[in-house]
Amino acid sequence: MISKTYYRYIWLLNVLLSGGALTYEEIVELWKKDPNGGDSYPLRTFHEHRKGVKEMFGVDIVCDKYVGYAYYVKNAGVLEDNKPAKWLVNKCNVPKDFITYSAMKDRIMLEEVRSNPDYLKSIIKALQKNVELEIDYQKHEGHREAFQVQPYLLKVYHRRWYLLGYVKEREEIRHLALDRMLEVNTTRKHFTMPEDFDAKKYYANTIGVYVDHKLPIEEVKIRAYGTQMEYLRSLPLHETQKEGRSKYGEFAEFIYRLCITPELVSQLLAMGDKVEVLEPQELRAEMKKKITAMYNNLN
Repeated sequence: MISKTYYRYIWLLNVLLSGGALTYEEIVELWKKDPNGGDSYPLRTFHEHRKGVKEMFGVDIVCDKYVGYAYYVKNAGVLEDNKPAKWLVNKCNVPKDFITYSAMKDRIMLEEVRSNPDYLKSIIKALQKNVELEIDYQKHEGHREAFQVQPYLLKVYHRRWYLLGYVKEREEIRHLALDRMLEVNTTRKHFTMPEDFDAKKYYANTIGVYVDHKLPIEEVKIRAYGTQMEYLRSLPLHETQKEGRSKYGEFAEFIYRLCITPELVSQLLAMGDKVEVLEPQELRAEMKKKITAMYNNLN
């Protein structure tokens, strides 16, 4: 549950993003009408919220003295470059009853993300201060290990939090699932983030959290049928997605440039008979192998 203070920051930001320039008096009236607002919105509190929006999102709420002392968002474009901030704004930009009214708790179902809240807080602090973590980790196979990790970033994928960082014991960058962590301790060892590390580039050629830079980037072509065509059009499988040949109402072909990984195969298999792999032949053969194994498991 988002705190009331953060909610009010997001409320103020959303009001100005959607309503344009507004005077302080107009903002107060909107606050009074909001289900989670109040009878008053003191000027001092308003300025504290402006400061909070700047610290939280990097967004400036400024006053234009030449148009009746109206307040507006000066640099809304920074949200496009700050995906976590944009996600948080979008997450909370829903009917307010959904967020706060306990009576709605059985009427709205959200996917649970597996993690220990205390570990998540410790990791975020380590990210902010660039300090190493000591992590006691247990793989699904049952093997337990202790790692010294320089944390680079957090990523959510398929209802799990993952920490990406340099693992000293492995001498490489690796992902660690937070739900497999048995203990997380913050150290006083500071580290310097590599200047050439770019999170967007790191994941540019893959799907999910499986990254192997030794794999070649290949052109993958698939054919989607029925409703799967529209699903892929509205929510691309990968950012390189381009639409090729299509036949109205029957099929559409989509082309990608990425690495062929187990996660890509899993994603395609999950589409069932609504998708066919056309190229490359190696991926087509792998799909056939997996489908055959699935069929044999039923017999």
